[in-house]
Amino acid sequence: MTDEEKPEAALGAAEKDIMALGIATAAIILFVGTGGSVLPRVFDAMYSGGAAPDPLLVNALLLNIALIIFGWRRYRQLTHEIAERRRAEEQARELAEVDPLTSCLNRRSMAAATDRLRLHANAQGQAVAYAMIDLDNFKQINDMHGHSIGDQVLVALAQRITEHLPEGAALARLGGDEFAFVVAYDPQKRGRVDDLIIRLFDNIVLPFKLGSLVIDATMSMGVATDHDDQGGNPALHNADQLLHRADIAMYNAKKQGKNRYFWFEPTMENELRFRNEIESGIRRGVSAGEFEPYYEQQIDLETGELVGFEMLARWNSPNLGLVSPELFIPIAEEIGLISVLSENLMELAFKDAWEWDDAITLSVNISPVQLRDPWFAQKLLKQLVASNFPAHRLEIEITESCLHDNIGMVRSTITSLRNQGVKISLDDFGTGYSSLEQLRTLPFDRLKIDRSFVRELRDAGGNSEIVDAIISLGRGLGMPITAEGIESEEILSILKQMGQLKGQGFLYGQPETAEQVRLRLAAIGKLSKASRGPAPATDREGEADIAQTVTPRRARS
Repeated sequence: MTDEEKPEAALGAAEKDIMALGIATAAIILFVGTGGSVLPRVFDAMYSGGAAPDPLLVNALLLNIALIIFGWRRYRQLTHEIAERRRAEEQARELAEVDPLTSCLNRRSMAAATDRLRLHANAQGQAVAYAMIDLDNFKQINDMHGHSIGDQVLVALAQRITEHLPEGAALARLGGDEFAFVVAYDPQKRGRVDDLIIRLFDNIVLPFKLGSLVIDATMSMGVATDHDDQGGNPALHNADQLLHRADIAMYNAKKQGKNRYFWFEPTMENELRFRNEIESGIRRGVSAGEFEPYYEQQIDLETGELVGFEMLARWNSPNLGLVSPELFIPIAEEIGLISVLSENLMELAFKDAWEWDDAITLSVNISPVQLRDPWFAQKLLKQLVASNFPAHRLEIEITESCLHDNIGMVRSTITSLRNQGVKISLDDFGTGYSSLEQLRTLPFDRLKIDRSFVRELRDAGGNSEIVDAIISLGRGLGMPITAEGIESEEILSILKQMGQLKGQGFLYGQPETAEQVRLRLAAIGKLSKASRGPAPATDREGEADIAQTVTPRRARS
C-alpha cells in the first residue's frame, strides 16, 4: 500500500465505523420508542387477554433488537481492533526507536532525544555533553570468539554504561560497537563531566566474564558540548553537529593511542579535513602518476665509494605542494593504496637503476602491509622479470614491526626472495622488538642502524654503547652494517673507526631525482655500458657539483 493509499483506507474504515455506530444508536432510539408501545400490549395480551399488538410494530421491535446486537458485536470488534492497533503501533515505535540487541535508543531516536534534552537543559541555563564511545579492536573479538560472543559483550557494555549514567541521561547504540550518551551539566562545572567519564573508564573496561571466557577490551571516547570553551552562551549545535564533533574527538583519541578520551577542539576538525584532503589527493595522485622515486646515496665509509642508492617516495601534489612521506605513507597504508603506490614506484626505480653500473645496488623499503600479502614475493619477482632488472642488485628493507604480524609468512617471503638472489635488510634496527632468536633464524643479509642511535654519537662525544653493541652483534652474526643518518663530519669520523660500514645521510647530499642521479653517475663513469653515451652538456658550476660524488659535504637545507 502506498503512502497516498493509507489515508484513504483509514478514512474508509472510519466512515464504516461511524456508519455502524449511527445504525446502533438509531436502533436503540427506535427500540425505546417501539418498545414503549409494543411491550405493554404484549404483556397485556399474555396476562389479561387484551388485544394483540400491531404485527408491524412487533417486527420493528425485533428488527431493533437485531440491530442492537449487531451494534454491540461491532463495538466489541472495534474495541479489540483498537487494542491490537495500539499494540502494533507501540511495537513499531520500539522497532523504530530502540536497538533490539541492547534495548538502548538507536541512532534515529537519539537525535530527537538529544535535541529535547538540549532544549530543556538550555532553558534551565545548563549545557549538554555528547559523548561517543567505541570499543577498541572489537573486530578481533568477533573474529576470535564469534559474533554471538561479540553481541554478549555489547549487551554487557550497554548495561555497565547505563548503571553509571546519571538520571535523565540518554544512551544509544549508534551501530556496531559505537555507543553515545548525552547528559546535562552546569557549564561552569565541566569537570563533573570529566569525573563521570573517568568513572566510566574505571568501571566499563573491566574484563567481560562470559561463561568460561574472559574478554579484555578497552574503549576510546570523544566528547562535544553545545557551549563554548568558556562556558558561555550555547553555540546552538543540533544533535547531528554534536555527533559529528564527538566522532571527530573520538577519532583523535584512537589516533593518540586508544583507551582514552578527548574533548572536541576546532583544530581537530581542521586536521581531519586536511587528512581527508590528503586521502583524496593520494587516490588521485596514484592514478595521475604524481608520486616519483628519489634516491639517497649509500657510501662505503672505508673507501668513500658510491655503492648504492635507497629509493625514497616523494609526492609533489599540484594542490598540496611537496607532502612529507611521514604524512602520506601511513595514510596510504590505512586506505589500502600502499601496495599499488609501492609497485608503481618500484617499476620506475627498476627502470632508472637499469641504467646504472652493475655494481650499484638499489634498496627499497617495504611496508608491513605489503608483507601481509602471501603473494608479495611472487609479485615482486614478476616485476623484476618484466623490468629485466637483476635480482642480486635489489635489496629489500623491512622494519622490525613486520616480524610481529605473521612471522611464518615473513619467513616464507624472505626465503622466496633470497632464493632468487634478492638481498634482505632489517631496517631501523634497535627501535622495535626483534629477538636474537629471530635474527639468528631469519635469513637477513644486512642490519641498518636507526638514525636516532647514529645521532647520539655526536651528542655523547663519540661514545655510544648501543651502536657498538649493534656493530658487534652484526659481526657475530656475519651481517654487514649500514648506518643511517650521517649528517656531520664528526659522526662520519667516529663511524669509520668502528669498522667496515656502509653509510648514508644528508652529509652526502639530499635525495635526488632520477635525472640528477644519472648526471652524477655519468660524471664518474658509473652508468651501465648499455646506457653510456656522450656526457650530458652541463655548465661548469653543474660539473663542479657533480664531481663531488662521494666527497662528504654538509646537508643542504
